[in-house]
Amino acid sequence: MKIKTIVFIILVTVLSCKNDKEESNVELSIENNEPTTKLSPNRPNLNISILLDLSDRIDPVKYPNPAMEFYERDLGYIHSVVESFEWHLRNKRSIKIKDHIQLFIEPEPADGALNSKIQSLNMSFTKDNAKKEYIMQTSGVYDSIVKQIYQSAIEDNNYVGSDVWGFFKNNVQDFCVEEDFRNILVVLTDGYLYHKDVKIKEKNLTSYLRPQDIREFKLNKANWKERMETENFGFIPMQDDLKNIEVLVLGINPDKKNDYEQDVIFKYWKDWLTQMNVKQFEIKLANLPANMDKVIKDYIFQE
Repeated sequence: MKIKTIVFIILVTVLSCKNDKEESNVELSIENNEPTTKLSPNRPNLNISILLDLSDRIDPVKYPNPAMEFYERDLGYIHSVVESFEWHLRNKRSIKIKDHIQLFIEPEPADGALNSKIQSLNMSFTKDNAKKEYIMQTSGVYDSIVKQIYQSAIEDNNYVGSDVWGFFKNNVQDFCVEEDFRNILVVLTDGYLYHKDVKIKEKNLTSYLRPQDIREFKLNKANWKERMETENFGFIPMQDDLKNIEVLVLGINPDKKNDYEQDVIFKYWKDWLTQMNVKQFEIKLANLPANMDKVIKDYIFQE
């Protein structure tokens, strides 16, 4: 009887240690580019959404850039976002993993095969499927499919604009916000908004903004800020209360012909996101991905 009791105690101890080890799988080794910030194993659940602006801003013929094409910059930014998501998962206790990443294009492409590829980027991880090998495939899958998406858009050469405004109006609350998650929407855009089927104007508030609109609104002079504030220029705000989502805008690329273009674009976006009660936001220029990598990761790694 005594021997049986001792064996039982040993078995319980071994199993308990095994379970503790599995549940506290805090730090999987990261061989390269380890984040500078120590990641807490009790990080919140992440729900990351990526919205692509596939307007003619990505056209390497219309807007060539000898340093690096703008669509290639987008690819670099997305890689940094997804790699951050991987690191987040790999530094989290296995039992606590409940995280999600997805990608959107608005409007949806007419190509059914392309839509199927986009759907494959809708990836959820839980303690049941968050194996190291599966996690480490995430950035590779995104790199491959997102590159195909951009190449398809460029080869098609039929740019009708991107309905970023409509996505905020109709889809952000439903598609990008989940309870008990840290919700982050990453928007890849040059800062201008336009879609051929969505051109709404309410006095000086609009659903769109192009370089020609900034000139027409006479916001290309030194008094641009006073004019915007006194005459209420800006994007038409939504009624939704987006207090449960953060927005990271990447790729702002102002027309160089106007010295005040960057300031005007930033104010349009800041006012708009503030009016929609977005929880937190940052807006960044289209710098080289190597320079933006730390900026993106620092944003996603904050708690």
